[in-house]
This record gives sequence, C-alpha cells and structure tokens, in this order.
Amino acid sequence: MDLVMLAGTASAVVFAVSNLPMLRKALRTGDVSSYSLASVVMINIANLVYSIYVFSLPIGPVWMLHSFYLVSCAILLVLCLRSVRGRGERRAGRDALPAEPVRG
Repeated sequence: MDLVMLAGTASAVVFAVSNLPMLRKALRTGDVSSYSLASVVMINIANLVYSIYVFSLPIGPVWMLHSFYLVSCAILLVLCLRSVRGRGERRAGRDALPAEPVRG
C-alpha cells in the first residue's frame, strides 16, 4: 500500500469514527431535536448527487468514507422524520382533547 492510499484510508477511518458518538447517541436516545430537518434533507440530497462522482472513481478509501456518510445521514433523516411525525401526532392528540371548563 503506497503512502497516498494509506493516508486516504487513515483519514477515512478517523472521519467515520469521529461521527460514531453522535450517531450512537441519536440512535440510543432518539433525540434529534438539535438537528434541523431541512439541513438533514439537504445533506442527504447532496450525498446522493456526490455519489455520482465518488462511485465513478476507482474503488478506494473514499468509497468507504462516502458509503459511511450515506448510511449515517440516511439514519439521521429517518430519525428526524420520525421525530417530526411524533411531534405532529402528539400535537394532534392534544388538539383532540376537550378543553377543560374554566372555573371561576
């Protein structure tokens, strides 16, 4: 393995590992309230478009890194969509409850 491939592999592993705590916490707690849904959607769109470029390259460390980003960002998107849907269902449930009578 030459120096360039070694550097690419090492940096891909470091980038991926640095994202694992964030991803693990989001999966464990389900709390993605600090993430903007619009931002997560845009990141996923950008990843899909960037895939055209990355997967046209010879197989190498960038494939591993980009594949990790594709999967981890897709997981965050699913969690964000669940969170938004859950908030909507809770809000709809509150709206459906009869108002308490005002006592005075």
